[in-house]
Amino acid sequence: MTIQNFHIVCPHCQATNRLPSERLSAAPNCGKCGQPLLTASPQELTAQTVAKTIQKNDVLTIIDFWASWCQPCLMMAPQFKAAASQLPQVVFAKLQTDKYEQAAAPYNIRSLPTMVAFRGGKEVARQSGALPSNQIVQWVQSLQT
Repeated sequence: MTIQNFHIVCPHCQATNRLPSERLSAAPNCGKCGQPLLTASPQELTAQTVAKTIQKNDVLTIIDFWASWCQPCLMMAPQFKAAASQLPQVVFAKLQTDKYEQAAAPYNIRSLPTMVAFRGGKEVARQSGALPSNQIVQWVQSLQT
């Protein structure tokens, strides 16, 4: 039996950590700063952190592309947070598109809110429109293989 290693970017210090797959469920901490790697809460991305979070995370990473003026985005924010708390082995993150337009541009977001799922630097799915937490959880679970 081979042990698969995953790379996970620390949401606190941005260090890339290598982790054996069996440690994913053991609440792993960052080797550099000691903070939790999987927070079960959405992390706020910036222009400097979005690309690394997408490119370096081997675990399923869900990014909510949203804007401060978007009412459905604001309504979905607590639902996204609730979904994150139910799926602690998935990285949930948010990118404010009106604040970081250049960082969001490569992902071709046409409507808000849009959730994009990435794994190993590649887009695997996207879902546009505000969803309740149970539907977000169902969608994310359908992507886990």
